[in-house]
Amino acid sequence: MKVFLIGLPGCGKTTLGREAAQRLGKPFVDLDDEIVKGEGQSVEEIFNSLGETQFRSIEKYYLKKRCDYTSDFVMATGGGTPCFFDNIKLINLVGISIFLDTAVDEIAARMMNTELAKRPLFAGQDISTIASRIERMRMERISFYEQAHITLSGDRLSAQFVAEEVLALES
Repeated sequence: MKVFLIGLPGCGKTTLGREAAQRLGKPFVDLDDEIVKGEGQSVEEIFNSLGETQFRSIEKYYLKKRCDYTSDFVMATGGGTPCFFDNIKLINLVGISIFLDTAVDEIAARMMNTELAKRPLFAGQDISTIASRIERMRMERISFYEQAHITLSGDRLSAQFVAEEVLALES
């Protein structure tokens, strides 16, 4: 089974995805890493040189390429991945989508402890600006995220719980 973790930037897709994949015995895929490998430049460089619209086209290409694989995996998508080019429909067609619904304040606090330069939509901002930007993004994207097969939030956001949800669907 292909498992796609979706949600806002900083919600825990990569962290939980990596550990859940290990627990499930499936390969872990980070869509941003796939793009970086394939394009030979960082997400930030692509955003800066080509803009978000072109980045989203590139992102769609790598998502589709991975969806065409016959083998199972756990993927951390980009925060915007499900929101463009009907990607959420593709994700839901080929696998199971899990929306990690993390509180905006928690995401903002996490981002302040990461290298913001690696997050092109948040580079150079402070915690209050990040929190308001995350809240706006949530409002704009929630209709896509809510199309996920499973929504996990609050204290249920753990790799163990993600793995248990996937195992329950597989049986």
